[in-house]
Amino acid sequence: MASDTATRKTDRRMLSGDAPPVDETVAADESAASRPMLRAGKDAGGADRRAAGESAAAPSRHVRRRGPFSPLTRRILAINALAPALLVGALLYLDQYRDGLVDARIDSLYTQGQLMAGALGESALNTPNDTPTLNTDTARQILRRLAAATDIRARLFDEKGELVGDSRVLLAAGRNVVLRVLPPPEQPSLGLRMAETAYNWIIDLFPESEDLPPYEERPDQEADDYQEVIYALGGDAASAVRAETDGVKIISVAVPVQGLHKVLGAVMLSMDSRDIDGQVRSERLNILKLFLMVLGVTALLSAFLAGTIGRPVRYLANAADRVRRLHGRRIAIPDFTGRRDEIGDLSGALRDMTAELYRRLDAIESFAADVAHELKNPLTSLRSAVETVERTNEPEKRRRLMQIIAEDVQRLDRLISDISDASRLDAELSRAESEPVDLTLLLKTVVDLYTEMAAADGPRFAFAPTAGAVTVPGLESRLGQVVRNLLDNAVSFSPKGGLISVAVWREGGVARFTVEDEGPGMPEEKLDAVFDRFYSERPQTEQFGKHSGLGLSISRQIVEAHGGRIRAENRYTPDGKIHGARFIVELPCD
Repeated sequence: MASDTATRKTDRRMLSGDAPPVDETVAADESAASRPMLRAGKDAGGADRRAAGESAAAPSRHVRRRGPFSPLTRRILAINALAPALLVGALLYLDQYRDGLVDARIDSLYTQGQLMAGALGESALNTPNDTPTLNTDTARQILRRLAAATDIRARLFDEKGELVGDSRVLLAAGRNVVLRVLPPPEQPSLGLRMAETAYNWIIDLFPESEDLPPYEERPDQEADDYQEVIYALGGDAASAVRAETDGVKIISVAVPVQGLHKVLGAVMLSMDSRDIDGQVRSERLNILKLFLMVLGVTALLSAFLAGTIGRPVRYLANAADRVRRLHGRRIAIPDFTGRRDEIGDLSGALRDMTAELYRRLDAIESFAADVAHELKNPLTSLRSAVETVERTNEPEKRRRLMQIIAEDVQRLDRLISDISDASRLDAELSRAESEPVDLTLLLKTVVDLYTEMAAADGPRFAFAPTAGAVTVPGLESRLGQVVRNLLDNAVSFSPKGGLISVAVWREGGVARFTVEDEGPGMPEEKLDAVFDRFYSERPQTEQFGKHSGLGLSISRQIVEAHGGRIRAENRYTPDGKIHGARFIVELPCD
């Protein structure tokens, strides 16, 4: 029962009768039909690929097989490792720990230098003619004994700036013997040498924070060779830090030796920085060990994080690619909606999209089968009439046959026009931009038009508007088509002088309008089937071929594309008899 309403014939044939049953993962969401219709266009793997000569079963160029560490995993690992790497680099580069140890060593040397200078000023003092001088022989012995218990090198310069004592020089048989500290004789293992090489390579990446003067030691040393000794001979203690060619630092402190308030010389104490470098090395190695532990944990957590992101995305991509390639099978999209995150949203969207895709494929097959079936009826009748008219010479019979031919041609024209309109509907709805539509004004305009065009013995029209405007987002032309289809359907079933009532109102965020007639109503079991394509239960008095059976089907398609729904029901009198039909349309408001 529908004006321009489609009829689903009981003998509908599917083009692919052996199609497999719909997979539950894509068929469960039947509500996908209530969503706005998608744009109709070329399949991504259709004509464009065939024109390029690509096989439909060719492997995807977008879903690649990747190694154990995907680009996403490497990016996450790099980002997560960047912060600890920068922190470790800053700790290795700033070197505050080394500077603190050097300052502490200078303070220690200064204290020991004052003690030695005081001992020399008291014990190695000569006062001939009441003029204090330094007894160099006694001073050498005192200097050597005081420095013997330490790793400190002590040198003594007299008031003229000449070197008169050195704790590393011994007098043996009239010769000077220089003492040098040698490294331990044992050789490190291969693993330690490799670790040492790696450590040195890393440390070389971080330049020293200061440029130190070189340490040079001439055979005949004088006070002029050391700026701190010159300051000490002037009565002020001073210190200096120099670097040898192998990078080892030499820390020195010079303290004046005084006797009877006179500067008699200067004591210069010096040490290398090997023990400091060892402590710094030990701390750096501890930092590197901690960094390696943090890096390992970071790598594991990054791999886990990348797996929770990349693995489901890869599964979804592979499933989507199988949907593209395996045209004859129903592919289940993995369900990650339980994750309740963006991956779950993506999974749900892909599942809904795939369900809609399969629903559309089924609709296309069904539509093609229905169109072929509906076109065969008038074509068969037309062919039979043409064959018969050629064999008869009776004018009356030929007139009736020509009338049948004209009616079949008219029916074919109506069918082709409605089929073309239905096939273009999805693309038009997907491309067009929604605009606010005053539903009250639209209904009033259409009802007034039908009232003016109504025949004298035809049905009457009544419109019951609500207070205020009822505005919905949509396409005014297509919503007007829905109203016209419903009114045409009501006109075709209304008795002479019957009343067709149209009403509109708003409830919360939903706008509703109804079209009621006083016709014979509909079978209760067919209330939903009247919206199927080519379903038709037309009045016997209606002219043959006037309706194609697509009107209500197109109306439902338009309403659902606007996010609404349409349904039919019977009207009853108080005594329970059917008193007409009612079509109810619900649309979301702004």
